[in-house]
Amino acid sequence: MKKVGIFSGSFNPVHIGHLVLANWFCEYGDMDEVWFLVTPQNPLKETKDLMDFRLRFEWVKKAIAGYPKFKVSDFESAFPSPSYTVRTLRALRDTFPDCHFHLIVGADNWENMAQWKDAEELLMEFPLRIYPRRGHDLAVPSRLTQVCRVDAPLLEISSSFIREALGQGKDIRFFLPEPVRNEINQLRKMI
Repeated sequence: MKKVGIFSGSFNPVHIGHLVLANWFCEYGDMDEVWFLVTPQNPLKETKDLMDFRLRFEWVKKAIAGYPKFKVSDFESAFPSPSYTVRTLRALRDTFPDCHFHLIVGADNWENMAQWKDAEELLMEFPLRIYPRRGHDLAVPSRLTQVCRVDAPLLEISSSFIREALGQGKDIRFFLPEPVRNEINQLRKMI
């Protein structure tokens, strides 16, 4: 059975931090593949700065092109908004019975897990891989045997940092995959 890491997020926009972490899970972790699951709307986040779903999906698609262990998915776009991770993972499991899905989350999301819909069920049904984030706790109760901390690289890059830097006119060419950077530059010229 194929081990698939589900890296779910807004990817608003996708940046090199996302790619480095996903690459680490494939090459140094135990995942056969990582699927970037672009979510239309995170129920725990504001949507005022959220770029169009199709645009975010296409940027992820371009950013991961050429690396066979990465896939991009718009699976959640078929569900009513907001989408909930537990429902999505169950639907993925039913749709792809040859895959064993593992949810990949940062320590920041781990700290907020109690706010997620049906969090206890999610933690009992699906393995979870938690990567470090500066200033966030990685304590995992021993009863949660499917939850695993990983020693992935600690990266201080976020999509909100990228958006702020772009808004300030900063040259952040090395923070973004080239195809995404080119498209963002084109969009900025049109505004």
